[in-house]
This record gives sequence, C-alpha cells and structure tokens, in this order.
Amino acid sequence: MRVDKLIGEVNWEKNGGIVPVVVQDTKGEVLTLAYMDREALRKTLETGYAHYYSRSQGRIRMKGEVSGNVQRVKEVRIDCDSDALLLIVEQRGAACHTGNYSCFYRKLGEPERVLPVDYSLTILRELEELIRARKQKPVEGSYTSRLFEEGRERIYKKFGEEAIEVLVAETRGRLIYETADMLYHLLVLLVYNDVALGEVMAELRRRRG
Repeated sequence: MRVDKLIGEVNWEKNGGIVPVVVQDTKGEVLTLAYMDREALRKTLETGYAHYYSRSQGRIRMKGEVSGNVQRVKEVRIDCDSDALLLIVEQRGAACHTGNYSCFYRKLGEPERVLPVDYSLTILRELEELIRARKQKPVEGSYTSRLFEEGRERIYKKFGEEAIEVLVAETRGRLIYETADMLYHLLVLLVYNDVALGEVMAELRRRRG
C-alpha cells in the first residue's frame, strides 16, 4: 500500500495535526509516548526507523539520531478512532533520556532513577564518528545528513538557535536537554569544518597547563 494512502488513514484533524504514539518493543514492554505529524509518519514509513514530532521544539527528529539508540519499526498499528498510533519496534539501547530502557521504569510516587553518569569522552567520540559517517555517506531520512546537505548557513544557524535555547531554558531538565542539543550541533559544525574533537581537547589541555 502506498505511503500516502497509509498516512491518509489517520485522523489528523482531531488533535490539530498531530497524534499520540505509544511505542512498544517486540516483547511487549511499553517504551515511551511520543507524537507524530504527517511528515514524521512519512519518514517513519519510508525509512523504517521511528521519527517523532517534538511539540516543544516544533520539529521532526529521528529517534536515536544523536544517541544511536534507534528504533527499527516492525509494525505500525492504528486505534479504533484512527487518532492514535502504536509502534512495535526493535529498540537499540535505552529509549529513555535517563539511560533507563523504558521511560516507564518507575511507579507513581517513586523517585526518578538516573543511571550513573559517564564522565569520559566516549559518547562524544561515538557521536563524532556517527556525524562524520553521515557526512561521508548520507542516509535518507537522517537529520544529520540533511544538515550537511543544506550546508554551512543552515548548520551555523541551528547551532546558534540551540545556544539560545540553552540560555532561555527555565528548568533543570530543559537545560540538560537543550545543552545536549547544543553539543550535538556543535559537533556537526566541527565536522563540517573538518575539525576533530581531539583538537579541541588538546587546546583545553594546553590552556590548563
């Protein structure tokens, strides 16, 4: 069945152009609740990887594009009123930003459990390698690849926007989220200019000395 026909089966008008999406792994565990608009569903169907619409940022993201914790979609189901979706996915790594496998890892009233912090540069090096790979071999539906395709002006503009988001973040959680976004876009900017993260670390080490 054509993608356009599948997208047309969803009642987009009921909730102003977006629908809630329950995400479940192949063993039946609920991973998260997300949202899609038409374009996010299109990218999901065309690429086979989950893309969601961020209501707070007003843009589409491929799940795991930055972290590597992608969701390969096995099934897309629609509810009886056609205004909500269920994704059955193969989850790579953790689905939750806290490092927990599922966003629903705690009972109501229990404290948040953030896994031990890794203060090494491993995640940044892995992210740098992923970004460089997307630059050298573009992947359809990849946000990173699209940034490189759009060029210098778009990359610099996005970094500037993310830096501003850090400055105006009003909560601790939002500050963490926006800082991660800024670091990702900074790495894209560095890779675009063929500057390695190691060169920046060397400069910091020189200054400390």
